[in-house]
Amino acid sequence: PLTAVIRNGGYQLRDVHVRIVPKENGQEIAYKVNNKYLLTYGGIPVFGLYPDYVNTVEVEYTRIQGSKTENIKESYKMYAPPAYIESAGTKEEQSALFTIDVKKVSPEFKDRLYLLNNTKDKSGNGTRTVWNNPTGGALEWNFTTANAIIDTSGDIRWFMNPSSIYDLKSIYRAGVMMGFKQNQDGALSWGYGQRYVKYDIMGREIFNRRLPDNYNDFSHSMDNAANGHYFLRVASSNYKRPDGKNVRTVRDVIAEVDQNGVVVDEWRLFDILDPYRDVIMKTLDQGAVCLNIDASQSGHTLSEEDLAALDSSDKFGDIVGSGAGRNWAHVNSVDYDSEDDSIIISSRHQSAIIKIGRDKKVKWILGTPAGWKAPFNAAILTPVDSKGQKIACQDSGCEGDFDWTWTQHTAFKIDSKSKGDILYLSAFDNGDGRGLEQPAMQSMKYSRSVIYKIDQKNKTVQQIWQYGKERGNEWFSPVTSITEYQTDKNSVFVYSATAGGAFDLSVGAFTSLPNPYLEEFKWGEKEPAVEMQIHGARGYQAMPFSLTKALTE
Repeated sequence: PLTAVIRNGGYQLRDVHVRIVPKENGQEIAYKVNNKYLLTYGGIPVFGLYPDYVNTVEVEYTRIQGSKTENIKESYKMYAPPAYIESAGTKEEQSALFTIDVKKVSPEFKDRLYLLNNTKDKSGNGTRTVWNNPTGGALEWNFTTANAIIDTSGDIRWFMNPSSIYDLKSIYRAGVMMGFKQNQDGALSWGYGQRYVKYDIMGREIFNRRLPDNYNDFSHSMDNAANGHYFLRVASSNYKRPDGKNVRTVRDVIAEVDQNGVVVDEWRLFDILDPYRDVIMKTLDQGAVCLNIDASQSGHTLSEEDLAALDSSDKFGDIVGSGAGRNWAHVNSVDYDSEDDSIIISSRHQSAIIKIGRDKKVKWILGTPAGWKAPFNAAILTPVDSKGQKIACQDSGCEGDFDWTWTQHTAFKIDSKSKGDILYLSAFDNGDGRGLEQPAMQSMKYSRSVIYKIDQKNKTVQQIWQYGKERGNEWFSPVTSITEYQTDKNSVFVYSATAGGAFDLSVGAFTSLPNPYLEEFKWGEKEPAVEMQIHGARGYQAMPFSLTKALTE
């Protein structure tokens, strides 16, 4: 919704320009329309209408009928209905939609549009079903999302009404919508539950596919490669463990599919990595494991005995624990590196960013060396300072400002700044279990947005930028969030997606919805060029959205 098509009336149209007249002090949306989209939609696509408002839409175009050509200027009045996002029916909800506090927008970022991929809480309409034959997996991880595009004035200019493609009560049409990417052709790709899809911003379906039968439970990340392939973070639908038990695994497989949905390769992380490395699992706050917020487990961590008892049991599924069939890896991002035909993954429950080749061999590991056995310990990157000198480190941390990431999200290569063995990498360091421990007080926790420079040949890593430590607990996001470089403005985009909620320290749980921070930084700067706070939203991730890619190019 908040789009329209002005039909062509039987004429040929060319050279179209569209302008949505802004509200007072609002953001102008104006764009040229590529002729191919005039043919695709049978008219002029209109994007960015204000909800519950009579919009003024100005269009200019060339109209052709036979040998007659006219230059036309017109203005249309269009009412767009209110934005609507389905309620989860939970006590934390206080309004139908979030509100936005625009704190700062530098002039060169005034034209930005941001796609918000927020989530609703678990409700009685979902989380009803678990897998059998075999057991395990994360089918019950099922709640609706709240996706919208906002401008830098804080107005909603597009939102998703998923009802025609999504049904919370259906196994194969539900899940959590995640992994949004704007492809080079301007369309959006993402996945949810047992599906992965691609649609354009006007709602045109490009594909909507079931996961291949060898896999289940898409979530978190779907990366698009230049050759049209997609890298899906999924899980195995049937894996025989070394103890002979058949299970569905949890968030620990990357499947590569081609343009036609055929699987051309897979990375089975339970075979590639050590699914019994448990040093991080013993330090996790069990009250906040990704979006599984459970106040009854706040402050509780798992012991060696807990993990051993769990592994000998038949308890499988979306629970933290060692071994395939449990949430031992919790991979929340995958990024394909075409330069050496590898993938970079972020494993929350290993507090590690890992590069793995097409040969399924680990190239390097960015994270604490604690608990990594041979051959993985030889792949751990050594922290160095700006002069290339080794930094003194222990398993729990290093001297100076350098730190590893802890329960991080979104490990992305910065392609335009990387070359050969030198790789720049962005990540969101959530910070739970920082230093291999839970702090004395919840208020001591903090998150960071961080950029690293990795020398892949010499196996070293330098931290070149961070933001968030100085903001302290108010900016802390226990789960979710994103840091991603933006080539078009040489900037770093950050969404601290579960920050700013009212938090009850006695139970370690949100008593109100979070109030995420959305920020964008000029490269290398310590103060944001853009800062907005979204009140009353449980964020997952967000990203700048390019209207030029979507309708002009």
